[in-house]
Amino acid sequence: MINFLKGIIVGIGGIAPGLSGSVLLVIFGLYESVINSIGTFFKNIRKNIKFLFPICCGFGVGIIIFSKIINYFLTKFEMPTRYLFLGLIIGTIPLFFKEVKKCGFNKKYYVIIFISLIIGILLFNLNPNLFKQIENPNLIQSIFLGVSVATSSIIPGVDSAVILSSLGLYELYVNSLATINLSVLIPAFFGFVIGVLVVSFVISKLLKSHYTLTFSILFGLFISIIPNILNENCKLGFNFISVISILMLIVGFVISFLLSKIENKIEK
Repeated sequence: MINFLKGIIVGIGGIAPGLSGSVLLVIFGLYESVINSIGTFFKNIRKNIKFLFPICCGFGVGIIIFSKIINYFLTKFEMPTRYLFLGLIIGTIPLFFKEVKKCGFNKKYYVIIFISLIIGILLFNLNPNLFKQIENPNLIQSIFLGVSVATSSIIPGVDSAVILSSLGLYELYVNSLATINLSVLIPAFFGFVIGVLVVSFVISKLLKSHYTLTFSILFGLFISIIPNILNENCKLGFNFISVISILMLIVGFVISFLLSKIENKIEK
């Protein structure tokens, strides 16, 4: 049940701009186990299904329920909603860094974090909209949507919303989930499965042989996507909506802080 509830929160992170589902898996202490279970799925199918099933069910519930809610709030109250996401993601930074330092961290990894941060800024911030938005995708584009969601969801620090927006796929992704557009979702699902299996296998190998190095790079990428949470519609001023947005920022940070406290109690 705990993993099911965590899966719901991870599902929300999978569709909320800036709130990465894979980062939440890291914070919940599930990331390495999930990646290893997917990457070695066929070696012990029964054990891996038993572990992954409640998480995947929660993930699906989180996406289905909250895609409509998030889509509504982003449409009607974009600025406060984005500041809420900003607070949530800022609150996860100490938890993510704690995971980075778990195994043999030393000063040289600060350099690696900084380099990956610069690379992330160049990739995600200088060209936020490389492609036009796709509204009526063909079969290949729908499959590519699934592969993109899988890849960006599995790698912590690579925000799905940012990547999909850059590829012109984010609005299609959210709208297809909100309206349950099966003509897009079915081929996207097959692309998602392919992406999950391939990327999980690669990440699993990297974590086993280069744990701290891998997480240091991912942490730098994670920091680099934070500016993308806000857009041109989120400029603060001396008005009511700005006050509400700052309050939402604080609320988001407090929620992340409380989640860390709950997680620490669960671990104990």
